[in-house]
Amino acid sequence: MKKFLIILIVILSVYGIYFFLGKNRVANYPSQQEIVKDIPKVEVEKVKPQTLTKGEQIQTNAEKKYPNTTFNNWIYISASDAKLYLINDKKIVKSYPISIAKNGLGNVMNSNQTPTGLHEIKKKLGANIPENGILKSGVYTGKQAEIISEPISVNTDLVLSRILWLSGLEPGINKGGKVDSYNRYIYIHGTPEEGLIGEPASHGCIRMYNKDVIELFNLVPLNTKVLIEK
Repeated sequence: MKKFLIILIVILSVYGIYFFLGKNRVANYPSQQEIVKDIPKVEVEKVKPQTLTKGEQIQTNAEKKYPNTTFNNWIYISASDAKLYLINDKKIVKSYPISIAKNGLGNVMNSNQTPTGLHEIKKKLGANIPENGILKSGVYTGKQAEIISEPISVNTDLVLSRILWLSGLEPGINKGGKVDSYNRYIYIHGTPEEGLIGEPASHGCIRMYNKDVIELFNLVPLNTKVLIEK
């Protein structure tokens, strides 16, 4: 019995010491609030989303679509905007109102539609002829057209002032066979129906104001890339 009491006293003593030390350890351990309080706050810098200009966006999209093409001092034609943009180093340096085909967009021969896709200026015709001068088969006739400023059609597709003759660069889309833009005689040119600029009106070509097509003619060299999109 005496031996049992001694063992019990030893057990109780050891338990008491363990309980005392554990309590003090918990008491001295920092609380969760204290830990959070001691963590230094880091200010996260808010990054503003990059806003691209229209010229940058147009060129970025073109470069993604045509990664093997260099776009430098090139032309973008937007059918939905009825605008022709001259872009240099991702900046729109000139913007001109235009007219596309009355029948809309399309690449097939005899469709009387404006072709889409990547082109280049293959020929430039009509240098130094008078403004509003009539060209036939690329040759100046010696005559000048009367300009119609009212938004009416006189059912004519006269080519005036200057010709920028386009050639497609995408086989099967706008180059070769029945979709060849060059063989379809797709031009950027002046028109007597200036009152219809901004509205679909041509037989497939890109129409411009006569003063505008002369200016553009003087700004761009042969082989300038021309991208036509909806």
